[in-house]
Amino acid sequence: MTQERRVHLSRSARPAYDALESFSQTVGRIAADAGIDARLKELALIHSSQLNGCAYCVRIHVDRAVAAGVTADEIAQLAAWRDSGVFTARERAALELAESYVFIHEDGIPDDVYDRVGGILTEAEYVALSWLLVSINAFNRITIAGKYPVPPRRAAAPDAAAAADAAHPHA
Repeated sequence: MTQERRVHLSRSARPAYDALESFSQTVGRIAADAGIDARLKELALIHSSQLNGCAYCVRIHVDRAVAAGVTADEIAQLAAWRDSGVFTARERAALELAESYVFIHEDGIPDDVYDRVGGILTEAEYVALSWLLVSINAFNRITIAGKYPVPPRRAAAPDAAAAADAAHPHA
């Protein structure tokens, strides 16, 4: 990949990015209040970021998922979650809803997905998870458009992860 210069939206229009950060923090509180735990949240955010092709956000949310107790095996299974037995019904509902939000331009949230997910999650959980997915899709677009770098990690991975997290702290 070439090292072309891209506009860094989070620096170039800081008030807009700060508003998105504030939105993300609000959404995070709504999710916590609705009973969306860190594990469920991070699985959905990783999957959305994977589907969108946002390596930067995948890295951030994998780090957070690991901190929330998600295993390497579970993270590896995300790509094949429908055929995997490692996810709970709630997690499977969240992953399916994540896919619908990533590909919302195709069919919106299809009735069968809405009914299936709504039969597993409470209305408050559905709403909170939906807002989390709106938020991550916005962040994915910012980082993809700016081609945020995702360099290989060296031995100092925890410090590098903390620095990246602090620079991009979305919920």
